[in-house]
Amino acid sequence: QVPLRESGGGLVQSGGSLRLSCTGSGSAFSRLGVGWFRQAAGKGREFVAACWWRGTPTYYSDSAKGRFTISRDNTKNTVYLQMNSLKPEDTAIYYCASRDQSGSYYEQYYDNWGQGTQVTVLS
Repeated sequence: QVPLRESGGGLVQSGGSLRLSCTGSGSAFSRLGVGWFRQAAGKGREFVAACWWRGTPTYYSDSAKGRFTISRDNTKNTVYLQMNSLKPEDTAIYYCASRDQSGSYYEQYYDNWGQGTQVTVLS
């Protein structure tokens, strides 16, 4: 499995933006579908966004649609999650996960997870 590492989390004011990165090592990363999930304190993990190995198609949760954008640069072995118009309810630990080729809404289909990065949105 390709180790995944998230970065880019932090503290931001409501209405602000952050860009998360999910970086994998090795050429195999470019053939993996990647998803972003998040888990708020005391809640279950929920889907945010996903993309296929080539970048499209992409999938978004209803809460992410129109505010977040998933993209990837396979030359850098990195998948990005651009988050705009952040709200306090976006506060969570954000995880990236990978699976063979395709993206998916469903966490049970991912077999490799990063350690997560904290995003905190202040009201």
